[in-house]
Parts: sequence; C-alpha cells; structure tokens
Amino acid sequence: MQMKGHVEAPIYAQIALDIAACIAKGELREGTKILGRSMLASLYNVSPETIRRALRLLEDMEIVDVIAGSGVIIQSRLKALEYIDKYSTGKDLRDLKADIYELLKEREQMNQKISEKIEYMFDLSERLRHTNPINIMEFEIPLKSPLIGKMISEVQFWQKTGATIVGIKREGKLILSPGPYACFMPLDIILVIGDTGILKRVERIIDEG
Repeated sequence: MQMKGHVEAPIYAQIALDIAACIAKGELREGTKILGRSMLASLYNVSPETIRRALRLLEDMEIVDVIAGSGVIIQSRLKALEYIDKYSTGKDLRDLKADIYELLKEREQMNQKISEKIEYMFDLSERLRHTNPINIMEFEIPLKSPLIGKMISEVQFWQKTGATIVGIKREGKLILSPGPYACFMPLDIILVIGDTGILKRVERIIDEG
C-alpha cells in the first residue's frame, strides 16, 4: 500500500542528485568538465535557470566548482557520495514525517467519527429506552471495589461479562470510548451496552473482581 503525503523534491534538486550519482559512480571523473548549462538544460529538458540552481546546489556541497567563463569542473567524488547518502536519509525521514502526519490526521478523523456514533447511540438509547433490547446501563464503582486501580483489559471485563464499556463518567466529565488501558477509579460510573443478561455479571465483577 502506498502511503499518502509523499512530497517530490524540486526538479533542480533531482537533477543535482542525478549528476552527483554519475560522479559517485565514476561516470564523471574528478578534474574533468561537464556539459555546459545550455546542453544540460537540453539534456534534462528544463530551463537554464533550473540547471543553474542544480549546479549551485552541487557547488555548495563542494561537489563541483563553477568557474565563470571556464565551465563546471568536477571537484570531489567523495563529496558526491556523502551528498547522496545524506539526501537519501533526509528523504526517508521527510517521507516518514509526512506519513506520520497523515496517519495522525486519519486517526483524529476516526476518533471524531467514533465519538459521534457513541453520542448518537446515547441519544437513540434514551429515546428508545423502553423498546430497545440493547440499552446503555450505568454502574457505579464503589469505594471498596476490587476493580479500583486496575485496567479494563487487566480484569477481562468483556470476557467475564459480555458487556462493552462505551463511556466513563468521572468527576462530572464523560470519557467516551475508553481504551483497554483505562483504569477504574473510585465512584466512576461506567456506561456499558449489552443484553439484559449482563446485569448480574457486571455487578458480580464490580463486587468480586
């Protein structure tokens, strides 16, 4: 699967990298001249200004020496190798950064959708309280409950009760869709969904663990 968020390098940077690769591979040797700006522009099918920027980048990296009136002389194969290695590493990091931002954005959108669905479910449950066979039930965690301080996954809540915790009311705030690592706290009110048979099982796990 191809990740979103990939950003191509500017064309002049791609040309600079291509020239550096030719130097690194020994196709263009140190001390020799390379094609003039106009010929390079024709070869890469770009403007002379783009070639100028590419050569300026290579000169900044000490790979070539641009001498007015004399042309472009290859200065260092080693610098070309270093530039390719640095570029490849930076490109990987840039791509990873873009991918992470995209995934975070997608996760935020997914969390928003989950919250909207849960809110809708709460609303629907209230309106259909007497006709809906699967209601949202509330249970308070007493001060001496063995669940206090333990995570939802740790006590195997769903496995033991068949109920799903969709929210926790805590100190006047509602925590929607708590994950498996959420901990039970004293006087929490947990909101669960399930069939009518979960009532005794949930009460049992709250009292006995």
